[in-house]
Amino acid sequence: MLFFSLFKTLVGKEVTVELKNDLCISGALHSVDQYLNIKLTNTRVHNEQKYPHMMSVRNCFIRGSVVRYVHLPPGAVDVEVLHDATRREARGG
Repeated sequence: MLFFSLFKTLVGKEVTVELKNDLCISGALHSVDQYLNIKLTNTRVHNEQKYPHMMSVRNCFIRGSVVRYVHLPPGAVDVEVLHDATRREARGG
């Protein structure tokens, strides 16, 4: 639940999602659920030459199981709060 809570704080911010098939999609985080499924708006693809069919896609839903990485904007996460939450979760509290 730690990552779900973290991503809920990033709704509305610009993120880049890298998929397991090497496709990178950037867009505004619209929503995320407990399975870490992600909905992006105002999307754009990083390698347009390799994925020209994705240029017309403006909104997308990404299943959590196909996500490799989520690149967050700099300064979007308070690292100290994240460290504290991680410690609490590790202790079982």
